[in-house]
Amino acid sequence: MPRCPPTYAEFFFDPLTEDVEELLGRFQHRDSVRYEVFSSIWREMGFSDVFFGIPSMNEMKRFCRVTLATAVKYFLPPYSFQIRVGGLYLMFGFYHTQLAIPPLKIRLALKDWSDVQKFLKESVASGHYDVVYIYQKLVFSKAFHYTAMPHLLSFQKQRKKKKNEVCAGFLGRTTAIQELLSAEIFDEMANIQNHYEKMKTTSEEVKAKQISMTHQDFVTGLKDCMSAFISWQQKTFSQDDNKDKNSDEDEDEEKAAGAQCSSRARLLSSIKQKSYSQFQEASRSRRHRQPEAMEDASSGPEQVQKAANMQSRKPSLRARTHKNLRVTQDKKRINNWLLTAPELGGSVRR
Repeated sequence: MPRCPPTYAEFFFDPLTEDVEELLGRFQHRDSVRYEVFSSIWREMGFSDVFFGIPSMNEMKRFCRVTLATAVKYFLPPYSFQIRVGGLYLMFGFYHTQLAIPPLKIRLALKDWSDVQKFLKESVASGHYDVVYIYQKLVFSKAFHYTAMPHLLSFQKQRKKKKNEVCAGFLGRTTAIQELLSAEIFDEMANIQNHYEKMKTTSEEVKAKQISMTHQDFVTGLKDCMSAFISWQQKTFSQDDNKDKNSDEDEDEEKAAGAQCSSRARLLSSIKQKSYSQFQEASRSRRHRQPEAMEDASSGPEQVQKAANMQSRKPSLRARTHKNLRVTQDKKRINNWLLTAPELGGSVRR
């Protein structure tokens, strides 16, 4: 495993994530939440060997933190119940097979505690006692480290933070519509609608103004919309399953197109590097000559424009002072080496 910076928590090791998603995909395909099913898949893939081959203990501890953080990621929402059960089993497997001494604990943040409690209540209500047993096993072995943040805090700033991608195949489907469709709430809504219509017929003000606060046949229209949504959901997920089978051929075509684009990008980058390598910066002793060379290399119209600009400039303060005091060029020329003074209409004193 390559060396990870101290801010390892801002990203996950990509090869490890691919293997974990492969394991969870097989577990999801079995359509079961039993631990024996998960353990059989664990042994088939040889996940206990993931910690072998790391000689340094510092590297081992760093890699163990990444594995435990990856398992916790799939144990928390927004994944489905079965994938979260697989994440719990992953936490159990990684914690008991890690080679770090002493064994590292699983960081569980305070903000995720409510989701964990709801998950346990749902498991007990559904009768999945092996899920509760595995969780209690981790608790009794003191495997959890209850913290304020899910990852270690680091003050090293990264230029570009990597986003935590969510696997769309592991997300749970919306079952609230199906539960509402099978409930007895429609009978109650129909009774309320009939009672409302009877009250309208008995009220004279409502007859005069023809007030209607509800839609006609509201219950039947709601049933039709819910059934249409359920059929659309089933059709969409079935199409996604068929697309997964044909995705291998599409990936080959995309890889071929990507190879062409990458070869063109490499060619352009090599050309740019060659052009930049040929550039030589001038020495410090000759940098002051660069403006002169640029002036010499300028074209004729540019020189004419500069001359016009020079002519349009205002005279300097010295020239305007001499002009206002009426000092001529003859009076300005005084021999500084003689102890003489200019004549002021009289004789010169020596």
